[in-house]
Amino acid sequence: MKVLYLASGSPRRRELLTQIGVPFSAISADIDETPLTQESPSDYVERLARGKAEAGRGAVVSDADFCVLGADTAVVLNGKILGKPVDEADACAMLMMLAGQEHEVLTAIAVLDGERCESRVVRSLVRFRNIAHDEAAAYWASGEPRDKAGGYGIQGLGAVFVAGLNGSYSAVVGLPLCETAELLGHFGIPCWQTLNAR
Repeated sequence: MKVLYLASGSPRRRELLTQIGVPFSAISADIDETPLTQESPSDYVERLARGKAEAGRGAVVSDADFCVLGADTAVVLNGKILGKPVDEADACAMLMMLAGQEHEVLTAIAVLDGERCESRVVRSLVRFRNIAHDEAAAYWASGEPRDKAGGYGIQGLGAVFVAGLNGSYSAVVGLPLCETAELLGHFGIPCWQTLNAR
């Protein structure tokens, strides 16, 4: 069976992959995440997922038969990508923009081996309730939003802002499990392996 490498530093992606019983090794895959001119948000996240998978493949030192999984998530409001906040003012501004609105969360996954690369983009819609500015500041003080696209984490303290979700919860967290399992299956990597190993 192929060995799987996850090209991501995200603890959330590691937890999600573990949740579906897929053994893997995490590796670093740093790439330039600057959007290209006129690039759509969907094309952007797919390019980054593929780029991370390719960078991850370059970091693997192994003779074994292996695949690399890359992923990227973007929060999009009115066609504009909201990245990770640079400071408190930026984080609070993002939350105030998202407050009372519905926004898109796009998560792309890409799996590659030596022969081919397949990718998917999963779109979810998240609706926020209204948020007071002091709530946004208190949330920033918690430390949670610092490394999160759009300045919030649905799986953590930021869940209190979420009034509705249409789509994949795991995709909003960072890894769409249904599509990930399907894609890994195309490369001969089944889920639930850790259950069978008990």
